[in-house]
Amino acid sequence: MALYELRTYTLRVGAMAEAVKLYQELGFPALQRGGQDRKLVGYFQADTGTINQLVHLWKFDDDADRRAHWAAVYANRDFVEGFAAKFRPLLMTQEVKLLQAAPWGPHP
Repeated sequence: MALYELRTYTLRVGAMAEAVKLYQELGFPALQRGGQDRKLVGYFQADTGTINQLVHLWKFDDDADRRAHWAAVYANRDFVEGFAAKFRPLLMTQEVKLLQAAPWGPHP
């Protein structure tokens, strides 16, 4: 059964424009070059409720697949040194939720 990971990054007030620029110019291209974008369902920006958040959803075959994916991401020097080192100072909090699909309804 598929395993989903929902990551929510809450940014400092006023940091969204810089975060978006970093993802567009460094973060996502590094993931694409490393092949780590394949498990991504999508990135989203919060517009209501708790704002100043970037949310992303990942889909994995199982926990072993998830762990292998993140090991590859953290071994990707372009992502860690080029992007994450610049992105982390913009963060206030990071929340990670592991989700399993309900046995009814559509699933991504």
